[in-house]
Amino acid sequence: MDQAEQLRNIIKRQNRARHLARVVTVTSGKGGVGKSNVSVNLAIELSRLGERVVVFDADFGLANVEIMLGIRPKYNLADMMFHGRTLREVISQGPENIGFISGGSGLKELTNLNRDQIQSLVRMMYELDGIADVVIIDTGAGISNTVMDLAMASEEVLLVATPEPTSITDAYALLKTLCHHEEFYANHSKIWMISNRTHGYREGKELFDKLDAVVTKFLGLNMNYLGYIPYDEKLPKAVMRQQPVTVAYPNALSSKAIYELAVLLSNGEGSQGRVSGRGLSGLITRMFRGSY
Repeated sequence: MDQAEQLRNIIKRQNRARHLARVVTVTSGKGGVGKSNVSVNLAIELSRLGERVVVFDADFGLANVEIMLGIRPKYNLADMMFHGRTLREVISQGPENIGFISGGSGLKELTNLNRDQIQSLVRMMYELDGIADVVIIDTGAGISNTVMDLAMASEEVLLVATPEPTSITDAYALLKTLCHHEEFYANHSKIWMISNRTHGYREGKELFDKLDAVVTKFLGLNMNYLGYIPYDEKLPKAVMRQQPVTVAYPNALSSKAIYELAVLLSNGEGSQGRVSGRGLSGLITRMFRGSY
């Protein structure tokens, strides 16, 4: 029996939790477009709206999220998988009651798990499904295997782009790579786009329309526009303070825009677009589906 079949059988034997967390994977084609800022601040605003939110930093090898949160995690996912730490131990407490999980050494190690480690991972995912309403996964930028695996497995992908030409072309490259992957099923995913660092609503919408037209014509992919975040000098100031802008400057233009995006995700367009609600345990299942 191979690893994937073991995983499938273990999940069948588990009593599925009635509550499943909503999983939103945040990614970008180009680095430096504010993806981690979006992840962290959306998490905070969703928490303020009454959601139980956990941020999972899947940008392995970097520590952008923990720097922005001003957190130094004691343990990470690898400590839970390979050193006996519990889920509660690897979740750090962040501002506004959000949780934070550092990915540690990365998901590549998941391809070599033994049966006991698979069971441990599945139990953790079910446990997290039960204690979080929303899990925001902050990926690395670009088209690495890990980013593609997370995007393909996710029910909701939030693509962050800026008006810079390189950001637009790299965002298209990411979507093209995703669409051409044999394991990607467009009807299983909802792809949202956020226009970041724009100079108002019009520029943000024009950015989406430009990318959406090319994606529709050449990839046959339907994207959805979530909204925009304006250029705001308070954002880099907040990063320097190692605080999310929504905490350091709650009345900043960017903070107000992120709040509006969080409302859409929580109660409006975003929640209406949710595909099937299989939770984080379902995401891990789908990441192994290519081996079934």
